Amino acid sequence: MSSGPCIGHVGPEALAGGPIGRLRDGDRVRIVIDCKNLEGRIDLVADDDKAADAELARRPPRQDLGPDPALPDDTRLWAALQEASGGTWAGAVYDVDRIIALLDAGQSIIK
Repeated sequence: MSSGPCIGHVGPEALAGGPIGRLRDGDRVRIVIDCKNLEGRIDLVADDDKAADAELARRPPRQDLGPDPALPDDTRLWAALQEASGGTWAGAVYDVDRIIALLDAGQSIIK
């Protein structure tokens, strides 16, 4: 339990190709949490912020990232529904209308 801002669930962002998945052991990071707007970010720290942004953009995602092959089916379904709703970058929430539209589109191809 936390009584203030905390960083908890970064795995989906990393798997989605985001900058957290490009960090390496030993990298220095700056964590900025805006409690008023409920937003946060994690930045690579370097002498020059533009150089740090360019460094992260240039790096490939870590090769050791991947979904756990032992994930239970309900967790895999939860992740698939969030991805169908727009994924990590759309807030990892359910968009029921989008999910239904995608299912309908898929069924029309299968028929």
